Amino acid sequence: MEQFTVKSIGRVCSDDRGMRLELENEFIPALRNMEGFGYINVLWWFNQSDNSDSRSKLIEKSPYKGSPNTLGTFATRSPERPNPIALTCVYVTHINYENGIIGIAFIDAEDGTPILDIKPYTPSFDRVEQPIVPPWCTNWPNNVETSGDFDWSTVFKF
Repeated sequence: MEQFTVKSIGRVCSDDRGMRLELENEFIPALRNMEGFGYINVLWWFNQSDNSDSRSKLIEKSPYKGSPNTLGTFATRSPERPNPIALTCVYVTHINYENGIIGIAFIDAEDGTPILDIKPYTPSFDRVEQPIVPPWCTNWPNNVETSGDFDWSTVFKF
């Protein structure tokens, strides 16, 4: 099996000052010309699930109401997966270019989570006008803007 080296470029920070991405100093120049992008895709590491048990889990008990009882890991957004990589599209509230800080509205990652990469959200590559999903998730929100107001308790079993 081929091996790769992945290097963190920064960390997720969440405290009384809000949520933000704080980059390592060496990666601050990579923020050049980010102004104008209202959303970014953040690739991050599920570091709390980086262990042999979590990496070998390929079948999940479904957390979703109305779905099949079990799902393959690739049919979920579970942190337990062969490579604990996560992807979240986030709204950018501000960028501090001098200190390498990207203010964000929300990310589904814990404080201190390693960031692997950041890519600008561009509709030509990232948006699907008519997404195709299984019947058990057709009632989910169609976009990130409305998902914050959605009653997710109607979807999850916990």
